[in-house]
This record gives sequence, structure tokens and C-alpha cells, in this order.
Amino acid sequence: MELVSQLVRLLRDLKDPHKVARFQQLCGVRGSFRTDEADGLRGRIVESHSPQVNGTDRETSAIRQEDSSDVAKQKPQRRNSLTGEGGQEFVIDNAFLYYLFTFGTELGNELFYITFFPFFMWNIDAYVSRRLICTKDIIRWSRPPSPPVVKVEMFYNSEYSMPSTHAMSGTAIPFSLFLLTYGRWQYPFIFGLLLALCWCFLVCTSRIYMGMHSILDVIAGFLYSILIMVIFQPALEIIDNFNLTCTYAPLIIISLHLAMGLFSFTLDTWSTSRGDTAEILGTGAGIACASNLNYMLGLMPDPPVSLLPLAVPAITTGLVVKCVTRFLLGVVILLVTRAVMKAITIPLACRIFHIPCDDIRKARQRMEVELPYRYITYGTVGFTALFVVPVFFSVVNLS
Repeated sequence: MELVSQLVRLLRDLKDPHKVARFQQLCGVRGSFRTDEADGLRGRIVESHSPQVNGTDRETSAIRQEDSSDVAKQKPQRRNSLTGEGGQEFVIDNAFLYYLFTFGTELGNELFYITFFPFFMWNIDAYVSRRLICTKDIIRWSRPPSPPVVKVEMFYNSEYSMPSTHAMSGTAIPFSLFLLTYGRWQYPFIFGLLLALCWCFLVCTSRIYMGMHSILDVIAGFLYSILIMVIFQPALEIIDNFNLTCTYAPLIIISLHLAMGLFSFTLDTWSTSRGDTAEILGTGAGIACASNLNYMLGLMPDPPVSLLPLAVPAITTGLVVKCVTRFLLGVVILLVTRAVMKAITIPLACRIFHIPCDDIRKARQRMEVELPYRYITYGTVGFTALFVVPVFFSVVNLS
């Protein structure tokens, strides 16, 4: 019983929002909080300081009034995805850490996915990208409260926090990338391991810096991702072979991914993470269908085992220009594809299910709109990335 009680105290300690606030202050983030909103007054700005911790005892947070009229303040770059709330102002004392952790948190956002994976697919190794892509709402813990935490990011603030999906993706992507490329490409083991560790550490700590997760949320996301990798990494060969060789693989994959998307939307309220789930499932289905079609047509064959490990080519001006050209043309095609599909699927879903589409944000909070939009749009984007764009490169002699 003593061990259980110690574990409970440890978990509560790791979930403590004051530790998040303390880490933010160490990194140069200061927030301005209003303490008199209950009385309808908005004239007094106060700053919340994290408490000192002795064992399991915590002192009351000190709140002091501060005239910060001469201090340049910032607001979160993106509004809350559900409510449209802009968030409170904050002060950044360390610009380097602010931009570093902003970059780290973007490593788990859509912009990174839609640029990194296509670049890797078109310029480095489609085999690794294909397998890499194959790889919150039950516990219902809220985000760390503000104050004392400063909300540097607001986009996901209305969602539950346990576990951190950024920590999960920030663990799964770099370590899967390392496991899939080491032995296939020639590079030092320690280089790949350190790169994966730094990537993972940057993404995980950025979520604490942004005020979106407690330490416990991040640890849980990291461990959950490791568990999933341990279970599914050995099965990647079987899954990939099935996607490539089974005649009915596209039909099975689309049906299975759509069923998982429907399951994720059966919970009580809409959230961005559920939309992201449908987006990931749709992209995975599109990639899998494109892989099957490429295999059937004999396009983009994998190099024979006898040629492994592959040597890293010499970095020349011609190679860089070709890679950049492929990347820019490919991303333009993907963005056009996404824009066209978005313009088609949202109004069509609203019309089919008789949902008003005057307010797009409100309409997309309905499963009948968000699921087909995300699934069809990003399924088409995934298929375009692995089949249409490489075919286009072959036609214009850029393959």
C-alpha cells in the first residue's frame, strides 16, 4: 500500500500545473493574468509566479501587480480550433527558446506532415516513407489551467490532454525513421540515434513550454508510443506486403480505415484531434492504395537486397536543384489537390446531410461533415503524393 500511495503522489506531482509554469518561467515566458473578472473589472493586470516546492507541500502562488505597458507582448499565433478564442497576452524574455520550441511543436502539426513526408518520399526513399506512414478521449484530463500556466498556444486548448499526441508522434516518427533507415542506408549508428533523441526531446519539451501539457501527459505519450512501436514494428513487413500484393487490399484498407474513423467520431463532442484522426486514416488509406497500384503497374520498385545498404549520394548543385524543384512542384500539386477536394467535400456533405454551411467552423464540428471532408480530402492527397506526383515527375523527366 505504501508503494501505491507513493506512486499516486508521484503521478499527482508530475501532473502539477505549477511545474509547467515553473519550466515556462525558466525558459523566459511570462504571462499577464486578470484576477478581477468575477467583478466585471478588467483594469488590473497581474503576473502569476510558480510556487516553491518542498516534498509534497506547495506554497500558495504569489500574485503581484505589474505595470507592463512598456513591455512588448505577444498572443498565441493560432486561435482555439473549437471556440475561436485568441488567448491571453504573454511576454517572451528568451526569443531563441521561443522560436526553438515553436519549431519543435510544429514538428507535430499538419504543415510539417505535408512537407516532410512528401520531400522524403520524392527525394530520398519512398520505401521508408510508405512504412513510416503505416505505423484522448477516454481518460478526459483537462489541459493545465491558466493561471498559473501561460497558454503560448491555444489551437488545441479545448481538448483533453492525456496523453500528449505530439509526444507520441514526436517519438514514433524519429525512432521509426531511425529503425527503418539504419542498415538500409550507410550512416553512423550514433548519428541516427542522437538525431532521433534530439527530435523527440524537442517535440516533448515544446508541449510543456507551450502550456499545453503537464509532465505526466508527455511521459505517458512517450511511453504509449514506445509500446505501439514495440507491438507493430515487427508486423510492418507483413502489413506492407499485404498492401502491395493483395488484389483486394485497397477495398479492405479503405473499409477498415473508414470504420476506425467512424469509431473515433462516435464520442460525445468534436475536437481537432478527432479530425486529425480522420486525416491520418485517410492519408494512410490513400498511401496504401497508391502503393498497391504502383506495385501492380511496376512503378517505383524497391531496390534489391543485394544493393543494400545504399550509399548517400554526393551533394552537388545539380542534385540540390533537382530535389528542390521536385519538392516545390509536388507541394503545389498537393496544395491544389487539397484545396479542390475541400471546396467539393464540405458543401457536398452539408447538402447531403441537410446541415447549414454558412458557418464552416460550426458545420465542421458535425461528424457528417468533418469525417468525409478529412477522409476523402486527405485520402486523395495521400494517393496523389505516392502515385500522381511520381508519374508527373516521370513525364517531365524529374524522376
